[in-house]
Amino acid sequence: MKTKLLFSALFLMTVCFFKAQMDDNFYKPGKTLRPVENLVYEDFSIPVEKDTITGIILKPKSGKAKGTVLFFHGAGGNVTSYLFMTKPLVENNFQVVMVDFRGYGKSTGKPTHLNIASDGQIFFDKMMQRPEIADTKIILYGASIGSQIAAHLAKNNKTKIAGLVMDGSLSSFTDIAMYYKPELKEVISRYVISPYSAKEDLQDTEGLPKLFIHSKDDKDVPYEEGFENYTKASSPKEFLEYSGKHLEAMNTQVGKIVSGIDKMLNK
Repeated sequence: MKTKLLFSALFLMTVCFFKAQMDDNFYKPGKTLRPVENLVYEDFSIPVEKDTITGIILKPKSGKAKGTVLFFHGAGGNVTSYLFMTKPLVENNFQVVMVDFRGYGKSTGKPTHLNIASDGQIFFDKMMQRPEIADTKIILYGASIGSQIAAHLAKNNKTKIAGLVMDGSLSSFTDIAMYYKPELKEVISRYVISPYSAKEDLQDTEGLPKLFIHSKDDKDVPYEEGFENYTKASSPKEFLEYSGKHLEAMNTQVGKIVSGIDKMLNK
């Protein structure tokens, strides 16, 4: 009896510790900033509670931007690590805003699922106060784990935006945790609850154009998760499947991605 009680107590302690550490397992902030070369840009910072989130606004070199893309990057690195994805958009006359949530790049603090969600809305509201952004049509672009906040913001601001792009998207924090830790699948499914998830939020985006991008060869986020998001999303929606590594579509499918975003702007 004592052994059974001890085992139960240890199991509960393990579960509590596991839950407490889950956010740390998702976010791998990078502080080293790479140079932003051959791009016109502006730095910005926004206070959030006792911390500050920062980012950059990339601007087309000539003429008025045909639209603004609010870009949410993946779990590692910082905004400068994802310039390979946003530079082609700028070159196609989009204005692109890239944000580093807490802990990333110049931003202070520590990222969690909950503070990224609240900071994401603060970031969105602040950007919409800028005339050069508010006067354009807005596209949300979520890359990898950034797809979670992009979908969440799309649900809560669908009347203020023109479209949503989900690139290499995971269906939920819980699902991706089970993918990486299959030996803990039962514990994760029972005790690790996503505070929000793309596969749920996307069901409440009726009327908002959406473009889903995923590789059949993706080893970082399984194709099945991206396709589940597409399946569960409200209409209208499109799916762009390609061959290659995670988040590599912007290297090989630029024309199709730009065309998909252009269609959103012209709805």
